[in-house]
Amino acid sequence: MENDEVILLDFWPSMFGMRVRVALAEKAIEYEYKEEDLFSSKSPTLLKMNPIHKKIPVLIHNGKPVCESFVVVEYIDEVWKDKAPLLPSDPYERSQARFWASYTDKLYDFGRRIWTVKREEFVEGKKDLIDPLKLLEEAALGDKPYFGGESFGFVDIALIGFYSWFYTYETICNFSIEAECPKIAAWGKRCMKRESVSKSLADSRKIYEVIIEFRKKNGLE
Repeated sequence: MENDEVILLDFWPSMFGMRVRVALAEKAIEYEYKEEDLFSSKSPTLLKMNPIHKKIPVLIHNGKPVCESFVVVEYIDEVWKDKAPLLPSDPYERSQARFWASYTDKLYDFGRRIWTVKREEFVEGKKDLIDPLKLLEEAALGDKPYFGGESFGFVDIALIGFYSWFYTYETICNFSIEAECPKIAAWGKRCMKRESVSKSLADSRKIYEVIIEFRKKNGLE
């Protein structure tokens, strides 16, 4: 839609924000990116645009805010429907895509521990990361190139932000996601060949550096 004002309030390492960035890139939508420094304080704009949860990402379209990553991605898909559909047109397939996309959020529970607990606690809990990935690999991905089949879509967008965090999980916990979930690893590499993904995801090693610095400052290392 020409002459639309599109602004994204985001935090660069956020896997939830990456979902929105990839969706915008898939649709070739031009937008203004505004970084929120969640390590210090939340901006007045963020507090005004998302007064309920006060979280990123927030898409501001012609002055109107849309919050929560899945809601934002669906909004993008509906408003800019002329290019790169993200959700299936079939109602049943669409319901399945929403189910598996929602399931990917289980991975966040593991990732959250990296910010908050001693190393030994989340090393012991790495099963909480591997089990959901194995289920996604076996029940949702299978032998398909993407979760939706031949086309990159909603579930791929839901999970791909976590791919940027795999290096941090593997390095700190001393294990290999590729060894445990080879199809998920191959899927991630396949997605990274897409310009919409490679240019939207945060650098894995920069995420690791930030996490280690945060942990050291908070006496977790």
